[in-house]
Amino acid sequence: MHGHCDPAFEPVREVFAGTFAAQEPYRNVGASLCVYVKGRCLVDLHGGEAAQGQAWTADTLVNIWSATKGVVAAAVAVLADRGLLSYDQPVARYWPAFAQAGKGEITVAQLMSHQAGLNGYVAPTTLEDLCDWDTATARLAAQMPFWTPGTATSYHAVTYGFLAGELVRRVTGTSVGRFLAEGISAPLEADIFIGVPAALRGRIAPIRGPKAPRALAEGMNPIAQRAVTNPTLSAELPNDGAWIAAELPAVNGHATARGLARLYAALANSAPLGCIALMSPASVERLRQPLSTRPDLMLGARTWAAGVVLNTEGNYGPNPRAFGHSGWGGSFGCADPEHGVGIGYVHNQMGPDVVGDPRGIAICRALYQCLGA
Repeated sequence: MHGHCDPAFEPVREVFAGTFAAQEPYRNVGASLCVYVKGRCLVDLHGGEAAQGQAWTADTLVNIWSATKGVVAAAVAVLADRGLLSYDQPVARYWPAFAQAGKGEITVAQLMSHQAGLNGYVAPTTLEDLCDWDTATARLAAQMPFWTPGTATSYHAVTYGFLAGELVRRVTGTSVGRFLAEGISAPLEADIFIGVPAALRGRIAPIRGPKAPRALAEGMNPIAQRAVTNPTLSAELPNDGAWIAAELPAVNGHATARGLARLYAALANSAPLGCIALMSPASVERLRQPLSTRPDLMLGARTWAAGVVLNTEGNYGPNPRAFGHSGWGGSFGCADPEHGVGIGYVHNQMGPDVVGDPRGIAICRALYQCLGA
């Protein structure tokens, strides 16, 4: 185990260290954990292997799957904070072609909270199609919703990234990956990427699929299945060079734990010392306002805000108003403005769960016990 941990948070270090000796399918191979509290980095730990014979370091990058969505939600929130878009306005105000097929009234809030009815593609779609931004977004712009927008909620596992990412592109004139790099990652000194630059790809730890594998769509209803079966998402995809290079803003973010923690510390209104605030406290409040409390047809009980999940299930500690996003297999980032906490946790050994990985839950429980919360 390497890095540092404030003595007051020794129980967090013990829980994190224990993940490397846990029972399968939750035994970590390589992982890192970082926690900021009120602007100070109090836990920054890493251990294990990035690849066979290659140690995991504090700078190791790894695909964080859907934890990317929380990063994109932050990008949209920054634009809202600057007055460049409004959650209450129709998406078509910023992306006129989106009005096709009866979608002219879908709001940014509905899009960000998985209520837009575009949780999958109608046309047969390949990874090559997803890596072509114009193709991936034009198909969604032309497509009719699968349900009346605003009447149901079902996780847009892949399409969320293209929908929110094209919104960012239309407003800023630049890709979501570039906006992230220049507008968020650089000022926060946070290693988070959507589309990893070639010079940094040597830092990436290959993803290892779950030790208890099952098809991602197993047990899902037909509405939810379309989100992950066209094309089929598999644990091997993140190790594909095309995947790493492309901008797939729902699923292919790469980050260090420290990078995620620095972002979520800023979203907890406690930006890392020396960094400017990412947005106003009022904009953070707008980001975490509940937008959908009905059961998600893919994920079940879930309270969606503007692209982030509210902590009503308790996965991120005891505060139900904390928020964040997890990825398939267990990586996550979250913010708790009431306690000034930002957490990032990433690893290369996926667990079998889409949500609710016990490693992260145990880490958060130990952290809040240390905080006395």
